[in-house]
Amino acid sequence: MHSLSRFIPELIAISLTLLCHRVLLGWFPWARRWLAVSAAAAVCGLLLNVPQFSRLLPAGPMFTWGRGAAIFWALLVCGTTAALAVSRRMGRRGPPVNLSRRAVLQVAQAAVVAAPALALGYGTFVERRRFTPLEVDIRIPGLPKDLDGIRIAQLSDIHLSSFLSAEELSAAVDMANSFRPHLAVVTGDLITQEGDPLDACIRELGRLRAEAGIYGCLGNHEIYANCEAYTAEQAARRGLRFLRGEARTLRFGQARLRLAGVDYQKMHSPYLQGAEALLEPDTFQVLLSHNPDVFDTAAAQGWDLILAGHTHGGQVTVEYLNQQLNLARFFTPYVYGHYEKEKSHLYVTRGIGTVGVPIRIGAAPEVALVRLCAI
Repeated sequence: MHSLSRFIPELIAISLTLLCHRVLLGWFPWARRWLAVSAAAAVCGLLLNVPQFSRLLPAGPMFTWGRGAAIFWALLVCGTTAALAVSRRMGRRGPPVNLSRRAVLQVAQAAVVAAPALALGYGTFVERRRFTPLEVDIRIPGLPKDLDGIRIAQLSDIHLSSFLSAEELSAAVDMANSFRPHLAVVTGDLITQEGDPLDACIRELGRLRAEAGIYGCLGNHEIYANCEAYTAEQAARRGLRFLRGEARTLRFGQARLRLAGVDYQKMHSPYLQGAEALLEPDTFQVLLSHNPDVFDTAAAQGWDLILAGHTHGGQVTVEYLNQQLNLARFFTPYVYGHYEKEKSHLYVTRGIGTVGVPIRIGAAPEVALVRLCAI
């Protein structure tokens, strides 16, 4: 079931793209050949973004951007089709119009049709690169005095590739260091696929600085790239310790913080099996898990704080119009931000990278600072 779930976004996108092309063919029969070719290109691009298929292509900017362009085109066709439907509906409404009103209507229709392309362009060239420093206060009853004010910098979902450069990652690392954190964590997905510049990513992350150290957990794309062991080994040489079913006890004054990490927890599988053994009595318990869906299980086990990523905050969302307009909500109730359950807290970061297509709309990349606050 887990392997099939990976294909759901691509299958939805393919179905919508083919449907939209079919609608456009009905409206513009003269463009039949052009639309058929573009539909085939979009479908191939969408399929090649599935990790199992993407390995068929060589690594490199041309192929990475080629796959991204195919999804960009699929989204553009879907958006344009919706805009044209609105435009045609506008043109059918009301009594005959005079020339000036018709001119205004034509301008409005043109703006509606152009909107999808403008939105995608903004998401690709502006918002995707707009790294946001975000400070989040987690208020915890009974937090030990010496943990009050502890700052945890979190980087996640880096996906260093042709869609995100080493220079951009370097800027994110500098932003995290500017927080002067007590602790820094990396919650998975350093790269997207085999052949991406993993060593460069580890080298940049090795520049993170924090008083109590730099720790992390691995994500699903380390599995896809078959680089879990290599990542942990090379990162350790640069002072970044990936916790793979392990835990460390960190001291802050008279207080102890128990920090644990787990490898990617597969969807539709039992979560956090054996993780309760990592808990330590009379400590503040923090769990690093790339997948935020573990929250219910983690809360039941007694973890105080879970730091996660994985969702990219939806990557493309217009939740200011409607909260359900976020594809990530089809897969998890924990899309982005701070959640509470009983005495446990979860923070899900949007991360800094992109996957599939280099677009962020309504979900700007972020470098998070989680601050523990006693109440």
